Amino acid sequence: MRTELDVAGKAIRLVEGDITTIPTDAIVNAANSALAGGGGVDGAIHRAGGSTIMVELRTRHPRGCATGDAVLTGAGRLPARWVVHAVGPIWRGGGHGEAGLLASAYRAAVAGADEAGARSVTLPAISAGIYGYPLDEAARVAVAAVATALAGATHVKEATFVLFSADAYRSFATALERLAAEDGSEPAAGEGSRS
Repeated sequence: MRTELDVAGKAIRLVEGDITTIPTDAIVNAANSALAGGGGVDGAIHRAGGSTIMVELRTRHPRGCATGDAVLTGAGRLPARWVVHAVGPIWRGGGHGEAGLLASAYRAAVAGADEAGARSVTLPAISAGIYGYPLDEAARVAVAAVATALAGATHVKEATFVLFSADAYRSFATALERLAAEDGSEPAAGEGSRS
């Protein structure tokens, strides 16, 4: 099972676990458009990071954030310097531009990390929780969008998808394998099976 892919000398990696515990320069939050906190990854990031994140959101972004876009704050008590709050779409059957909005949210997240000067970023499965985006489709869109962002001019050298369950991990590993096959990519040095 593929767990890593080289993209223009930059790495996409997969891990299963709690995104709030993994040290990184920038952590991506699966935020809602009101930037009001919530459940899932959003709630976990606000709980772990503390109230300073919400204070900064309310001060700097009182009108929220459009779906498909992202905004940046400090990371509070998280093991990161910044949080990039990316807003993915609610799944409404697939015929309402969801794939484009989800891809845009991931590209905006990497762009936000880049603007902050981050070299590493951790990302969740945006929209694949309470927003109902089918996991396999969400993984395909996410991996392709992040690969496109990394292939461009960016400070970000490592993007790690931190996945909340074994099912999510498998979906993202499959998407990574498919992207590698489409691009004709070889496995990265030292790449192997999931341990």
